[in-house]
Amino acid sequence: MQLSRRLFLSAAGLAAVFGLNGAALAAAEVNLYSARQEALIKPLLDQFTAATGIKVNLVSAKADALLQRLKSEGRNSPADVLLTVDAGNLHAAQAAGVLQPVQSAALEAAIPAAYRDPAGHWFGLSMRARPIMYVKGKVDPATLSTYEALAEPKWKGRICVRSSDNVYNQSMIGSMIATRGEAATETWARGFVANFARKPQGGDRDQLKAAVAGQCDIAIANTYYLAQMLESDKADEKAVAEKIGVFWPNQDERGTHVNISGAGVTAAAPNRANAVRLLEFLAGAQAQQWYAENNQEYPVRNGVATSATLRAFGEFRADNVNMAKLGEFNAAAVRLMDRAGWR
Repeated sequence: MQLSRRLFLSAAGLAAVFGLNGAALAAAEVNLYSARQEALIKPLLDQFTAATGIKVNLVSAKADALLQRLKSEGRNSPADVLLTVDAGNLHAAQAAGVLQPVQSAALEAAIPAAYRDPAGHWFGLSMRARPIMYVKGKVDPATLSTYEALAEPKWKGRICVRSSDNVYNQSMIGSMIATRGEAATETWARGFVANFARKPQGGDRDQLKAAVAGQCDIAIANTYYLAQMLESDKADEKAVAEKIGVFWPNQDERGTHVNISGAGVTAAAPNRANAVRLLEFLAGAQAQQWYAENNQEYPVRNGVATSATLRAFGEFRADNVNMAKLGEFNAAAVRLMDRAGWR
């Protein structure tokens, strides 16, 4: 959702307006293109400015729009950092050549290898899981086990999930291809699609609402949606969320599918050093703690506590497939989902 947009002057134009030389200008700001809602990132940016004196110029828009903007701006782009959701979007930006590799001991120490690009083009900054969610009282969690088991006939007409054009689902399928292979994943997908209760539609919250409304019994959704609904000041959303249970699939093998939001330094970054400082700040313990408490996502940095709401979902084993694989298998995942009839 585009919540704000601030027009940029060129570096020369800013220098002329404020009487700054190039060195002073570069030391004073960093330009961020963000696919996160402003409310989910602006307080951290304000903390960064307070700590460093570096002003953050923020442009917020949808992920696809920001990528197209970076591609069209090319070497003339004022952006220093791209912040976006899902490893698939980060991979797309890398493949488009709009990110540059970064070597940072601080980032490598803070962020586990599975949650960053091996060459340093992007770094995960928060994590979300995509488990099985079920209607309490209608589904006995003892009957659940793995994602793969959802293709069994007993789940026919009982599953709600969003469409195949959603990058979250594409990445989930990409992770299965990475661990199980394309042929086995396609066989599973055909059985899974055969069990849909309705044509895929709406977002993750809509799947949970449909389940509680009796349209299905289980859904696949990201954890932060359920957590945000539980913390919502909207009585109807909270009432829905309270009827949903979380089941962590594949705990005896590869683990539950997880994904990230993350960021990278843009290829044409005019303020590269400040861009790296911003990434290092966002990976720091203080920023990770704030994000966990306020946005209901899991911190990627070890040793940082999650929110009480997420802790109530229970501990789980996460799939340790490198996030880069999700992007690498994205095209194959899309084709596979189309062949399986997932619309």
